[in-house]
Amino acid sequence: MNDLSDSSGRGSPRNDSEAADRERNRFSARAMRYGRVGANVGGVAARMAGRRLFGLDAETEKEAAALAMALGGLKGPIMKVAQLLATIPDALPPEYAEALGKLQSHAPPMGRAFVKRRMAAELGPEWESKFAAFEYEAAASASLGQVHRAVGHDGAALAVKLQYPDMRSAVEADLVQLGMLFSVHRRMRPAVETSEVLKELSERLREELDYQREAGMTRLYGLIFADDATVRVPEIYPHLSTDRVLTMTWLEGRKLLDYKDRPLEDRNAIARAMFRAWWFPFSHYGVIHGDPHLGNYTVFENGAGRAAGINLLDYGCMRTFAPKFIQGVIDLYNGLLHEDRALMVHAYETWGFVGLSNELIDILNIWARFIYGPMLDDRVRTIADDVEPGMYGRKEAFQVHQALREKGPVTIPREFVFMDRAAIGLGGVFLHLDAALNFHVLFDEAIAGVDIENVTQRQRDAFAQAGVPMPGTGVTGTSA
Repeated sequence: MNDLSDSSGRGSPRNDSEAADRERNRFSARAMRYGRVGANVGGVAARMAGRRLFGLDAETEKEAAALAMALGGLKGPIMKVAQLLATIPDALPPEYAEALGKLQSHAPPMGRAFVKRRMAAELGPEWESKFAAFEYEAAASASLGQVHRAVGHDGAALAVKLQYPDMRSAVEADLVQLGMLFSVHRRMRPAVETSEVLKELSERLREELDYQREAGMTRLYGLIFADDATVRVPEIYPHLSTDRVLTMTWLEGRKLLDYKDRPLEDRNAIARAMFRAWWFPFSHYGVIHGDPHLGNYTVFENGAGRAAGINLLDYGCMRTFAPKFIQGVIDLYNGLLHEDRALMVHAYETWGFVGLSNELIDILNIWARFIYGPMLDDRVRTIADDVEPGMYGRKEAFQVHQALREKGPVTIPREFVFMDRAAIGLGGVFLHLDAALNFHVLFDEAIAGVDIENVTQRQRDAFAQAGVPMPGTGVTGTSA
């Protein structure tokens, strides 16, 4: 077998021993970072609680900076949670949301010794013979794992995703820290009650550790977009995949931000493909890609060198909804479009909001009109005129925060969390592209002919064909 990276010295006892030592040191450093985050987050929490107990003024900006410093060295699930929370109005204090939203992970990928151990443990001691070539140096790294290039015996370019060691313990540790943050927040007269948010984040993060589930969700999207020329989905190689190793075709493409200065025609083509990649699976199958950040898309071109569509990557963070929740999303759109307040209230109740007063409905409509705004406006426009990508939704979030301080708190239903995250993430990408489209027409096309009974049957059939267990998706709190 060919090693696509550095094959010199492969199998040398000395080199293997040195690599193992380096790997142990790297893993020890990673473990120490996880230990420090608990102490540092706990320290911030204790200072906040102490100031509130003794009636002292909160130094939220300093505390937020301290928290960001505590978390900033980690490559773990807490990074994804932190960035997600920054999109939910008042899920955390504004200063915390801003600091956490800027977090980036710079921890290095695991090295050669880890790769050998992980691959041998998952695919057997002769794992190398199952590939025509394998690149030991990671091509990309993320919060839960890293990706390596390889070549299959059929000549296909492959991406092999390896889960980092001890991620289950890391996820549980991070969720403890998240619970601590929410606990402190509950003492600060919050506008949003976050107990359901914590449950939702916990279940979704645990799901991301199951690469067999991710393989099934990838197959599901492959079925959904089988006849679509603008959205490409990787093909899974089941015999080279396990719970902690996932092998799929490598989809060649360029970074989305490489197209920021391309002609509007190219940028619009990318935006149309992204809109369809998110809204069509939701409206027709009740499933969304819940992590629409820039690293999860690449762009492929046609023969003329123009943007033709997107490669949709990484299916770990997915959310499935009951068909009646889809109807609730459509009902809210129509309620806002036609100023039908009764339909708006019905939609919020379908989503899972309870105990709504007229004042709370008005407050929720501030956020709803922001999310739905471009789709209510029947004209060609950008997603948010004259707004910087980093400020997308900030003004509306502040308004909601201020209003809920007076009239709240309101309990955020679990189903809202990833809908909100995906909508904000998608809007941010449209802002980066500066795309100008008629989003009203695109949305009407996406929901045209949607019938809940048909969605129910289509969802059941597609999950069965993809080999994904059909989740319980009741909107009253059961998980997906």
